[in-house]
Amino acid sequence: MLYLIDWAFLLEKIILITVILLGSLGVAMYATWGERKVAAVMQDRKGPNRAGPFGLFQPLADGLKLFMKEEIVPDTSTKFLFILGPGLAMLTATMTSAIVPWGPDYVTEAGRVISLQVADINIGILYVFGVVSLGVYGVMLGGWASNNKFSLLSSIRAASQAISYELAMGISLIALLMITGSLSLRDIVAQQHGFWQDGYFTWNFFKQPLGFLIFFVCACAELNRAPFDLPECESELNMGYHQEYSSMKLGFYLFAEYVNMFVSSAVMATLFFGGYNFPFMDQVAGAVHPILFTAICVAVLMTKVIALILFFMFIRWTLPRFRYDQLMNLGWKKLIPLALFNMLITGAVIIFFFNR
Repeated sequence: MLYLIDWAFLLEKIILITVILLGSLGVAMYATWGERKVAAVMQDRKGPNRAGPFGLFQPLADGLKLFMKEEIVPDTSTKFLFILGPGLAMLTATMTSAIVPWGPDYVTEAGRVISLQVADINIGILYVFGVVSLGVYGVMLGGWASNNKFSLLSSIRAASQAISYELAMGISLIALLMITGSLSLRDIVAQQHGFWQDGYFTWNFFKQPLGFLIFFVCACAELNRAPFDLPECESELNMGYHQEYSSMKLGFYLFAEYVNMFVSSAVMATLFFGGYNFPFMDQVAGAVHPILFTAICVAVLMTKVIALILFFMFIRWTLPRFRYDQLMNLGWKKLIPLALFNMLITGAVIIFFFNR
C-alpha cells in the first residue's frame, strides 16, 4: 500500500502545516508585544523598550520566564483534567487555521498544483464553529479541575458567554451563506475575486456590513477580550479560570487567546474582506512571476489580518468592561434579534431583486 501514497503531496502538507503553526505562534508572540505598544501609545507611555531594540526581545524574555518558573499543581485539583485544560485550549486555537486558504494555488512548470490550504472541506464554516465550541471545554476544565471557587465561577461565565454569542455569530453567517451559496472558504474567497466586478464591490463586507459588525462583536466575546473579558474580571474573580496555573500551563492559556485572535482575524478577512484578493490583482498576476504573485497574495492576507488584530487592540484599550447582565442583554436581546433581522432582509433582497 505504500506505493499508493503520494509522498510529494504528503510532504507539501507537512511543510504547510509546520509553516502555519510556526507562523501562528510567531504572530501571537509578537501580538503580545504589539498589545503593550498600542496600550502605551494610547496611554502616553513608552511600553516595553529594555529587551532589545524597541523592546522586540520582550516576547522571548516572557516565554523564557514562563518556561523557567516553578510548575505547581494544587494538591486538591483533579490533576489529569488540570493538565488537559490548557492543552485543549491551545489545540483548538491552532486547529481552525487548517481550513483558511492562505493564498492562491501555485501551479508548477510540471503542472502540479500546490495548494496553500491544509484542508479544503466543503463544510468549512461548520468546522470553524465545531472547533470554537470545543475551545470552551479547555476553559471549563481548567476552572473546574482547579478546585477553586473563583476559577469555577469564571469558567461558568466563559461557557455562558460563548454559548450566548455563538448563536448570534451563527445567525449572522447564515445571511452571508445565503449570498455565497457555499460553506467552503475556498469558494467564498473565489467569489470575492479582485475588488470590483459588474458595477459593485466583490468583497462580502460591502454586501453584509451589518453581518460583519455582528460577527466582529461576537468574535470579541468569544475571545474573552475587553470589553467582554468577564471571565477574567480581576475585581470580582481575582484572576479568573487560570488563577491556579503557573509556568507554561498558564502560558498556554495566555498564548491561546492571541492565537485565537490571529485565527479569528484570518477567518474574518477570508469571509468578509476577500481573503488574499486585492484590487488589480489580475494585472499584477500577468506582470510578475507566479511565485512572486503567490507571495504577494499571502502578504495581502497577512496585512488584513494584522489590521484586524490592531482593531481588536484599539477596542480593548478604549472601551470599559460590561457588567455581566449588560453582556447577556447585549447578546440575547440585541445581537440575536439584529442577526435575525439581517437574515430576513438578506432573504427578501435575494428573492425580490436577484431571483426574478
